[in-house]
Amino acid sequence: MKPKSILITGGAGFIGSNFIEYYLSHYPNDCILNLDKLTYAGNSSNLDNIKKHDNYTFVEGDICDRGLIESLFKIHGFTSVIHFAAESHVDNSIENPFAFINTNVLGTFNLLDVAKHFWMDGPFKVKPEFKEARFHHISTDEVYGTLGKEGLFTETTPYAPNSPYSASKASSDFIVRSYYHTYGMSVVTTNCSNNYGPKQHDEKLIPTIIRKALSGENIPIYGDGLNIRDWLYVEDHCTGIDLVFQKGVLGETYNIGGKNERDNLYIANTICNVLDEVLPKKESYKAQITFVKDRPGHDFRYAIDASKIEEELGWNAQENFETGIKKTIDWYIKKY
Repeated sequence: MKPKSILITGGAGFIGSNFIEYYLSHYPNDCILNLDKLTYAGNSSNLDNIKKHDNYTFVEGDICDRGLIESLFKIHGFTSVIHFAAESHVDNSIENPFAFINTNVLGTFNLLDVAKHFWMDGPFKVKPEFKEARFHHISTDEVYGTLGKEGLFTETTPYAPNSPYSASKASSDFIVRSYYHTYGMSVVTTNCSNNYGPKQHDEKLIPTIIRKALSGENIPIYGDGLNIRDWLYVEDHCTGIDLVFQKGVLGETYNIGGKNERDNLYIANTICNVLDEVLPKKESYKAQITFVKDRPGHDFRYAIDASKIEEELGWNAQENFETGIKKTIDWYIKKY
């Protein structure tokens, strides 16, 4: 099989950096160019383990810079794109929605449109040398809105985003979809549940709980702490992305979820319990848990039905929350 030349965007971030390391360990002959703007959420040190890999290249740049994207396509002849780059923190989207609309919507359009012009001669006319080309768009379960106490998000759940972040991701999903139906472009989309694991940015819930606990500060929990998320260990997500990238049906969407529904208070208590065992102190870390004012538009519950990717592609999560959180805490203890 001819080696792939892959543009990965946002590869210095949490999920992207884990994926690049995973991918090169399984496909060392494929070439990856990682394009990342290195905003607050990107960290080049996330890729220290592979930065000297012969088939890895890093370019600092913005997906909103169309001229840069066109130049990179011409130089490297990408046969695939895996698009992670996105503004992703809900609280930040409430404070500064422009950055989210600009990066998540316009940036995705730039990538799609440049790839289309590079790979295709017109609607449904793929250039022979790019017949295996593929654009894989990474999205989120937040585009579906919120669930009550029962039910699961499926690939056919109507979109109902409730924050500027989720609205921007929903918009990008629709743009990707349109390029398949209008132009016949080779695209796939994955919508994942909440990720956790090594390298996650400090602003996110689980790293915040661990960091605050270890520093002796208050551990802030929004509202009553009963908002529920379906948690997915990042390496399990990487295996799912890989399967869809390699074998997913073009034009299709696949939901990837860990079947680990936990409320935020459970998350905090579990982390404190683990820390009480591995780094005990006079008083339990649970004493640091503090409830703070809920954020606007805080969705009550997300939960993914991953049966499509399980049945069609044979994917299954390997970690449950209890095993994954122990690995995660161990990584952060070493970091801090």
